[in-house]
Amino acid sequence: MQIGPFVLPNNVFAAPMAGVTDRPFRQLCKALGAGYAVSEMVTSRRDLWASLKTSRRANHEGETAPIAVQIAGTDAAMMAEAAAYNVERGAQIIDINMGCPAKKVCNKWAGSALMQDEPLAVAIAAAVVEACAPHGVPVTLKMRTGWCEAGRNAVALARRFEGVGIRMLTVHGRTREQGYSGFAEYDTIREVKQAVAIPVVANGDVDSPGKARDVLAATGADAVMIGRAAQGRPWIFREVAHFLATGEHLAPPLVAEVRRLLVEHLHAHYALYGEPTGVRSARKHIGWYVRAMPGGEEFRRHMNTLEDCAAQLRAVEGFFDTLAGRMDRLPAAPAPVPDEEASLGIPTV
Repeated sequence: MQIGPFVLPNNVFAAPMAGVTDRPFRQLCKALGAGYAVSEMVTSRRDLWASLKTSRRANHEGETAPIAVQIAGTDAAMMAEAAAYNVERGAQIIDINMGCPAKKVCNKWAGSALMQDEPLAVAIAAAVVEACAPHGVPVTLKMRTGWCEAGRNAVALARRFEGVGIRMLTVHGRTREQGYSGFAEYDTIREVKQAVAIPVVANGDVDSPGKARDVLAATGADAVMIGRAAQGRPWIFREVAHFLATGEHLAPPLVAEVRRLLVEHLHAHYALYGEPTGVRSARKHIGWYVRAMPGGEEFRRHMNTLEDCAAQLRAVEGFFDTLAGRMDRLPAAPAPVPDEEASLGIPTV
């Protein structure tokens, strides 16, 4: 896999997720085998660039290359300016958000709402490409299959995006109307791949090594992108990458390793956000880590009552120390539901 001048170590990518894929989480995903990771979306509104939220998202200190930043907005000139702003702050790849289904984004006609206005969507892509070209920065784009069931226009848009210089396309196998409900479909992603010469990444419901293999086979895509399945399970990237390379499954991680990973993650998280934001925003990550572990739900409820980073960290260490006395490794990840696989037209693994 290559994006512009960047040769990636593998074709297993971490999806951009608002409120999740901040710098500490991206660094963790890359360390655990993700070949590529994209930032949370950064707004194209200049008046918000000085906000604490945006300044954190534009901070790439210590991040390994390539640094990919996703931008969101509805105006071509503003999006071009936002691209230049982020390139000045270290972005080496710019990704355009036309895939977010969130109402607060789509109600402003950004994210996947742009797929309803093809001329505007193409104009934005062209403006961002033009702004990045003098810096040698490639532009990628993430979209959905369409706005609604009756308006699946990903294939038509893919051809036009390629025509204005987009270097890679990621397609989530749902419409905006679906949000994250139901099951992703991969026929449209396959059609997009057949329609363009640039790399295409398949996204949606990739939650296991076998599923990644089957999605790549079903779509012909060049890579898979994993989002929600990595929440609390960032080692999924090395599991998938290893399986795709060897056909062999890795053993679940040791409890001691997960403890170390989470503690390191929390230290980096606190360093970025400070208190009290750090302790509160870390709760979701900790909850994801422990949700499938014995006693995890009870611990999560207790952990959510803690109001300072030191107490939260001590609680996490204590929970994993107790867990390590009961088991060496985490349980194997739950297998995909056979009916779900069958409904996708993909053989059950």
